[in-house]
Amino acid sequence: MPKKIVIIGGGICGLACAHRLLKSNLNVTLLEASDQLGGLGTFFQYEDAWIDRFYHCVMPNDKHLLKLMAEVGLAERIYWEPTQMGFIVAGKHYAFNTPVDLLRFTAIPLAHRIRLGVMSLLLRKLGEGKDLDNLPTQDFLTKIFGKRIWENFWQPLFKSKFGPHAGSLPSLYLWQRLGREKNVATRGYLTGGLKRFIDEMEKSILRRGGKIIKNHPVAALHETSTGVILTCADGSEIAADWVICTAPMPLVRELIRNSSFEGKYKDAELQAQGVVNALFFLKRPLENHYWTPVVNSGTGFDGVVEMSALVDKRQYAGHHLAYVMKYCDRNSTFFKMNDRDIIQQWTKDFLMLYRDLPLTKQDIVDVRLFKAPFVEPVYPLGYLEKKPGFQVGDSHLLLANTSQVYPDITSWNASSRLACEVVDFLRMKLLAGQSCEPRNESHAVKLDQ
Repeated sequence: MPKKIVIIGGGICGLACAHRLLKSNLNVTLLEASDQLGGLGTFFQYEDAWIDRFYHCVMPNDKHLLKLMAEVGLAERIYWEPTQMGFIVAGKHYAFNTPVDLLRFTAIPLAHRIRLGVMSLLLRKLGEGKDLDNLPTQDFLTKIFGKRIWENFWQPLFKSKFGPHAGSLPSLYLWQRLGREKNVATRGYLTGGLKRFIDEMEKSILRRGGKIIKNHPVAALHETSTGVILTCADGSEIAADWVICTAPMPLVRELIRNSSFEGKYKDAELQAQGVVNALFFLKRPLENHYWTPVVNSGTGFDGVVEMSALVDKRQYAGHHLAYVMKYCDRNSTFFKMNDRDIIQQWTKDFLMLYRDLPLTKQDIVDVRLFKAPFVEPVYPLGYLEKKPGFQVGDSHLLLANTSQVYPDITSWNASSRLACEVVDFLRMKLLAGQSCEPRNESHAVKLDQ
C-alpha cells in the first residue's frame, strides 16, 4: 500500500504541497478546519461577484506562484498593470513615486527628503556583506538615514505593521522586502480573483486522486513508531505515515502539547501579528494609489489599498474597492472589538481622511469587515539560526508554515516555494527509506521535479 500523507491546512502552502505530491502519484489527504480552502486567500460572494476577503496581488518576480498558476491552466488569466504609491501624514495627502514627489513630501524637512531619496537608492547596496539578521532595523536605518528620519518616516511605517516590535526586527526583513517591492511597480491580478485559483487547485487535487476534507479541524498530534495519529475536533482519529503541518506556529504548539513531539520541537517562540481588514465598496475612485500608508492622521487604520487601481471594477460588481487595515495582536482589545463598532468608527475615519476629494457618505455603497489572527510573523534577531527545519526531530511530522519562509517576506510566492522544498524533502525521505510505493509504476523511478 502507498504511504499515507496527511496535510493539515488548506491555505496556499497546503494546496501546493498536495498538488505537488500528487504529481508523483502519492496517497494524499488534505484537512481544512473551515468550510473554505485558501487560508488568507478566502473570498465571499457580493452581488454577482466573488471578492477576496484580504487584499492580494502578484508580482512579476513571483516565479514559484506564477509556475503554480500556470500548472493549473491560469497563466493566460493574469493581467498586469502599473501601480503607484501614496502617503498620508497628519491628514495631508502626497503622491510618493518620483523624485519630484519626494521633494514635495513636506512631512519631513527638505534636507531630510534629499537624504531619504539618496540613501534609499543605496539601501540595498549598503546592506550587502552585513549580518542583517542580527542587526535591529532601528540601528540599521538610524545609521544610514539619521535619527530624525527614523523617527518621522521609517518608525511609523514599521510600527503600523509590527507595533512595539517596530525597531527590533532583523534588518534582513526590510532588505528582502525592498528587493521585491517598489513605489512604482507592475502588479498582477487574476481574472476571476483568488476564487478561480483556489477552485482550480482543488479540482487538480481531486482529479489526481487526492482527498480533501473541509470543516475538519485537528485538535492534537501524537507520534507512533511508524507515523502520526491525528486526533480531530470531533473525536475521530486518522493514522498517517507522514504529516505536513502548515498551521501557524502558535497553533502548532497547541497541536503537539503533551506529546512526544514537544521534546523534539525546535521552537523560537515565534509570535504573529493579526490583521483587521475592512472593505469599502465605493461609487467613485479615490486617488488611484494602490498602496497608501496612513500615519499620524487620527484614523483607527494604518493603510489603504485601493484595489480598483489595479483590478477592473467589473470584478467588484461594478464598484470601486478599497481595503483599509490595522495589524495587531490577536489578543489585543482592538482585535476583539465588535465588528459593527469597528465599521462604524472606520467609516467616520475614512470619510474624514478623504473629505477633500470630496468623498461623502453617499459614495460608500457597503462596508465588510474580516479578521485574521495569524498574518505576519514577528521575527526575532538571529532568526536564521533559530527557525525550525522541516522535520520535527526524527519523527514523521514535517512543518511548512510562515515561520520557515524567512528571510523571504511573507507572501503566496514564498509559501509556494516552501511547498516545493518540503515536498522534495519528503520525497528524499521516502526514497531513502524505500517506503514510497507509487500507484503507477511509471513514477517509481522518475519523480516530478
